Amino acid sequence: MVVSGQRDARAAADRYARVRAATVALIAGLDPEDCNLQPEPDVSPAKWHLAHTTWFFETFVLAPFMAGFVPYDARYAYCFNSYYEACGPRWTRARRGDLSRPTLREVLAWREATDDAVASLLAALPDEQVSEVLGRIELGVQHEQQHQELLVMDVLASFAAQPMRPAWRSDPLPAAPPAPEAGWVHVAPASPEIGAAGPGFAFDHERPRHPVLLAPFEVASTLVTNEAWRAFVADGGYRTPTLWLSDGWAWVQREGVEAPRYWVADGFGGYGQMTVRGVVALEGAAPVVHVSGFEAEAFATWAGARLPTEAELEVVLAAQGAPEPGDTFLDDGAWTPRPARPGAGVRQAFGDVWTWTRSAFLPYPGFRPLPGALGEYNGKFMNGQWVLRGGSALTPRDHVRPSYRNFFFPHQRWVAAGVRLARDA
Repeated sequence: MVVSGQRDARAAADRYARVRAATVALIAGLDPEDCNLQPEPDVSPAKWHLAHTTWFFETFVLAPFMAGFVPYDARYAYCFNSYYEACGPRWTRARRGDLSRPTLREVLAWREATDDAVASLLAALPDEQVSEVLGRIELGVQHEQQHQELLVMDVLASFAAQPMRPAWRSDPLPAAPPAPEAGWVHVAPASPEIGAAGPGFAFDHERPRHPVLLAPFEVASTLVTNEAWRAFVADGGYRTPTLWLSDGWAWVQREGVEAPRYWVADGFGGYGQMTVRGVVALEGAAPVVHVSGFEAEAFATWAGARLPTEAELEVVLAAQGAPEPGDTFLDDGAWTPRPARPGAGVRQAFGDVWTWTRSAFLPYPGFRPLPGALGEYNGKFMNGQWVLRGGSALTPRDHVRPSYRNFFFPHQRWVAAGVRLARDA
């Protein structure tokens, strides 16, 4: 048992180190000024992500389990707690960009000190603490992977808000093979169950596994493309109130929405797109990205289809089981969704863009949040948000699974989200 516990602790230490290093690697090419930008309340500075994930390990791993632990700087907890009421007061989210101190250099030094402390804890972990500590380490690693994706989305939002629209990356995108013709795939569920089961990691809101009743349905073989969305725009999709939910139409009118968030009018009736590589030509065969749930719903209505439910999408994801080699994730380096690969069946089930569902983010029957402050992670956000599935081109490949439930408000579109259509069979 002791040998097994030591082996598990070493594996956890290796995984921890890899993920933490990957987060720091994301800011390569950014200047300190870039890492403190916050153009809107939904967006957090890159420096804040680097700091908050460190606070998470300090608060939930080191403080309760390392004997004689002293925080690196007690003031940091107020600056970098996100929403954990049980952990005390915190700096307001909308003003995270005002935090010029600690500096980026100081935050990176804090990360190194925390990483050293976690390594020391895992190297001398008492056998009776192995299960609890390793569970928290894995939760923290998964949390950090969420913030890797958020960091890239937030820097893109910050760069897009600037008049120079700077490029973060200069490497060209890999060439894409010819996209397959879009079609429909028939799905006939047989008394399916959804939700996480077994000993593998899952967030609390992915459990418990439970039966759902699904009628046969059809799902689009590929994601909705920029070319299809361009037709929606040209056909007056953003000017036709009958396509929209009431709240969605009010949002369109209030915000003056006319196209996906990062589409840039070229002055000749066409569009470019703001990406991590700056403004580039709109790639028609690539999946549309950075559209809200309201836009996704309106497009589906315009197309004579609907959005899938989260149960339907989980059945589709579970049938594939895991990402395919050609699916686009953060690890692949594109950081931009790519056209569908040739092949039969459902393509792009994982990666490329988070797929909006028409399901509200609600607890599963029998849901129980984690005890203590960690119970604030997911459960208290089950109000007014929609579920998204499948991951995106900014998601680490080993971070997704069929039961993964992402969630955002339906008006939010700085998220790397797109659309897959469904219809009744």
